[in-house]
Amino acid sequence: MDKRIAESELIINSRGAVYHLDVRPEELAHTIITVGDPDRVQGVSKHFDKIEGKYQHREFVTHTGYIGNKRLSVVSTGIGTDNIDIVFNELDALVNIDFNTRLIKPELTSLQIVRLGTSGALQDSIPVDSFVVSSHGLGLDNLMTYYAYENTTHEKQLLEAFRGQVALQPGGPAPSLFTASEKLHQHFRDGFHTGITVTCPGFYAPQGRVLRGTLSNPNLIDNLTSFNYDHHRITNFEMETSAIYGMGRVLGHECLSISAIVANRIRKEFTKDGGAVVASLIEKGLEIIAGI
Repeated sequence: MDKRIAESELIINSRGAVYHLDVRPEELAHTIITVGDPDRVQGVSKHFDKIEGKYQHREFVTHTGYIGNKRLSVVSTGIGTDNIDIVFNELDALVNIDFNTRLIKPELTSLQIVRLGTSGALQDSIPVDSFVVSSHGLGLDNLMTYYAYENTTHEKQLLEAFRGQVALQPGGPAPSLFTASEKLHQHFRDGFHTGITVTCPGFYAPQGRVLRGTLSNPNLIDNLTSFNYDHHRITNFEMETSAIYGMGRVLGHECLSISAIVANRIRKEFTKDGGAVVASLIEKGLEIIAGI
C-alpha cells in the first residue's frame, strides 16, 4: 500500500498551494526557468506573449505564461543550495504528488528546468560578458550528502581526479558531482563556453574573496583553475548549479545551468553592465527554450 505523505512533511496552504512557492499544481508549467534574483522574474516574463498567473511568497516569485504555444514558468530561487533544496522538492511535489490524496502519482512527470544566472569565470580565456553552459555541477557544499543517489562511472572518475588535484580542508565539504542533461545541453552549443561549474556555499571566503576574514585555504582558486582531467576544466563558480543537477538526478528531472559571466577572477575584471549581459542571456535563452 502506498504511504500517505503527512501534513508535516508536505505543507499545503489554505488555497491548496505548496507552502514556500505558493503555487498550485495547475499553476506550474512543465518547462521551468529558474533565476536567483526575485526581481529577475519580471525580466524573463516580460518576453512572454501571455502571462497566465503571478505568485509570490518570501523570495520565491513565480510567473507562468506562454511564448507562442510554449507554456513556461519562471521561478526565483534566491541564493544558495539550501534554497534549491526547497524549490526543487516543491516543484517536484507539484507534478508528482497528488495534493488530495497525498500519495505519489503512479506515473511520474520529468520537468525541464533551465537556470539562467550569473557567475565568475576561473579561466583567463573566458571573458566577462560571455556565457557558460555547465557540463557538470561540482558541489563544495554538503547538501547532497543528505540524499541517496548513484553517480555514473564518468562522474566517479572526475570526482577521483578532483580529489587528487584539489586539496580541501580536513573536515570540509564532501565534493559531489553531476552531469548536465544532454537532452537540454545539445540545444546550447553555438555561442556558449562549456565546462565544469563549481558550486560554493558562500560568496566570500568559499569563493576565495578576502575582506577582513582570513582564508583557511588560500590556494583553492589556483587549484580550481589548474584542474585538468581528460580535457575537462573548471570554467566558473557560483552558488546553485551542483544542487540543481543533484536534485535533478534524485528526482528525475532534466536540468541545465547557463551563466552570464559578470566577473573574471583570474583577470580581476568585473562587467561594466551586469544588467545588459543578463538581459542578453535571457533573450538568447528564451529563444532557444521556446523552440525545444
